[in-house]
Amino acid sequence: MKMKAIQFYSPLNITYEDVEINNPNEGEVQIKIMAALTCGTDVKTYKRGHPVLIKKIPSGFGHEFSGIITKVGKNVAGFNVGDRVVAANSAPCGECFFCKRGDYNLCENLEFLNGAYAEYINVPKAIVKRNLLHLPDDLSFERAAFAEPLANVVHGIEKTGIKAGQTVGVMGLGPIGLMFAKLAKLKGARVIAGGRNPLKMKLAKEFAEVDEIVDLTKYKYPEKIFIDFSEGKKGLDVAVECIGLPEIWERMFTLVRKGGTVHLFGGCPSGTSINIDTKRLHYDEIKVLSIFHHTPLFFREALRLIYEEKLPVEKLITETTTLEHTEEALIKHMNGRAIKVLIKPNNN
Repeated sequence: MKMKAIQFYSPLNITYEDVEINNPNEGEVQIKIMAALTCGTDVKTYKRGHPVLIKKIPSGFGHEFSGIITKVGKNVAGFNVGDRVVAANSAPCGECFFCKRGDYNLCENLEFLNGAYAEYINVPKAIVKRNLLHLPDDLSFERAAFAEPLANVVHGIEKTGIKAGQTVGVMGLGPIGLMFAKLAKLKGARVIAGGRNPLKMKLAKEFAEVDEIVDLTKYKYPEKIFIDFSEGKKGLDVAVECIGLPEIWERMFTLVRKGGTVHLFGGCPSGTSINIDTKRLHYDEIKVLSIFHHTPLFFREALRLIYEEKLPVEKLITETTTLEHTEEALIKHMNGRAIKVLIKPNNN
């Protein structure tokens, strides 16, 4: 069986072509993709490849999607042809050192799924077993596709322990930063957010409903604005970095009060390092947190939040296109001219 798909050959070299789609193996299901989204990770893959997601050349890529089951492999329980579903992009093994301790996001055998920029995708057995969810009939495919990225943010918010009345600063207003700000607001926090892109700053107000926005293009040293926003001008209770730059990581420590929390949520390039004032870290009792990925629990919680319309995730879709224009969509995302581009592989 042939299908249309985007194939990665090398950085900045992807094609729209016909590829084989095999029948699902035992424990697997095949999904007709109804909605796929661009993501910062996919942009990074497009720009420079990916050591984990790109396992062979050529390779499909893309990982945020929802759709309809079209084929079911042997010994699959609970899923049938025609079911509307959303799949996470990974699943833990449940048996390794970390899984046995409940740290499923740190699983030593975490199985990733890649290839959502295509008409169909086969979902591996581990994901079918642990991270494939049915969709309510009245939940759109477009909104459901946000379950995976939101699951990462739900994980981050819960581990941060944000409480009502706290002052929270979010640096970086990509989709992740915007969702983090929105969830902090839902926790009852007062939120100040910093960004550079007019489209993203607009959504910080319209989507995340933050209390204050700082245009970082206007201030070389915006730290005072964040501190003045805090209670008693002592510094933020929580400062969250959603950019992934070492130099920004370092500056986050200047924003929080004594006893405050710095959450380094944005992943920096491998091999980079930062310098921290150890006196500040120790004597001011600064807590440092960094959360990676999601777990089955948070994937389910993300879908619940979407279904209950706690977050109007559809506002983050700034453009809709077809599969053959995926490269253009990734470039727009990369250049900050789109927040999320919705790709409809089957054009319906």
